[in-house]
Amino acid sequence: MALFGEESMNMPFLGFAAAMAVVAAWCASSEAADPNPPAEPAAAGTAPKYTASGSSAAVLALNRRLGRGINIIGWDPLWHDFSRARFTDEHFRLIRQAGFSHVRVNLHPLRDGKPDAGGKMDPAFFKTLDWCVDHALASKLLVVLDYHDDLAISPDPAGKRQAFLATWGAIAEHCKARPAEVLFEILNEPAPKFTHESWNQYHKDALAVIRRTNPDRAVIIGPAMWNGVGELEKLVLPEDDRNIIVTFHYYSPFDFTHQGTPWTGQRDKVGVTWDATPRQRQAVLDDFAKAESWAVQHNRPLYLGEFGAYEKADMASRVRYISFVAREAERRGWSWAYWQFDGDFIAFDIAGRRWVEPIRDALIPSPK
Repeated sequence: MALFGEESMNMPFLGFAAAMAVVAAWCASSEAADPNPPAEPAAAGTAPKYTASGSSAAVLALNRRLGRGINIIGWDPLWHDFSRARFTDEHFRLIRQAGFSHVRVNLHPLRDGKPDAGGKMDPAFFKTLDWCVDHALASKLLVVLDYHDDLAISPDPAGKRQAFLATWGAIAEHCKARPAEVLFEILNEPAPKFTHESWNQYHKDALAVIRRTNPDRAVIIGPAMWNGVGELEKLVLPEDDRNIIVTFHYYSPFDFTHQGTPWTGQRDKVGVTWDATPRQRQAVLDDFAKAESWAVQHNRPLYLGEFGAYEKADMASRVRYISFVAREAERRGWSWAYWQFDGDFIAFDIAGRRWVEPIRDALIPSPK
């Protein structure tokens, strides 16, 4: 989610203020101003060059096919009562028609799957999951099944470990016959009780569970500390498993992208603009250059799984920022998914049955 997202306002979260201080510091670290900024941003890089022996050709091709995506249905009532669904099968077709090539499905297996002590999950969870995957594939959309229960797991990783692994085992077993166009993402934004070391062991254990039934499935893994771009260097992956795509999320500068958000303590902090100044563009390019360098060094394809700007920012700034981030990701050969279709940061007005056109056009520009 967009660094805690919608349900955070209703959840007790010990140390929340401290956690947000960490987030702010993390975001600020990538925004440090150069006292002598260049007149123009440095030229963007080109798509990373991977060695054939270092990356699976299939997973590289799959990441290219992911292309442009959008996050969907994490907080839709359909998970609790399908008759109250906001998102319908029509929306898959509209997403595809708009030019997107995949959906990142925000799953909450603990919240909605209601696993028992043995890890058995509510059949209704899989019924909804299958409906989603079936309609996405029918609309020619690839699917990322994103385990989005970070707010349930991150405050108590050790206590939730058994349920986490059991639910991944159930999901992997249930989806083992699905085509390669269905990808798994191990956990959204692991933080704050994870350390880099504990997260590296946590995702290793989950990957081992997945590989029992899905030995070749593309799996997406990101670093601890909210999948921050500056944390990639702390991510440790198994060298012998090349069917992995690495993700990071990007919401920098945080005071712009999250202005007015009640769950970050910035409800009244508004009026921050993003004017695509040389300094502002260079900050993004510097962050992306670090990610690109890491990807080349480790021969791993990259997926920008979340980015966006909250509605309290002015629309012109949002459009400039979203367009710049998306195009720079594409110039480097990365896939991406915008946060999000419905809820907040929205790209589509479900009640009005229409796209938020400036956001859609920033994400998917019309062919010239």
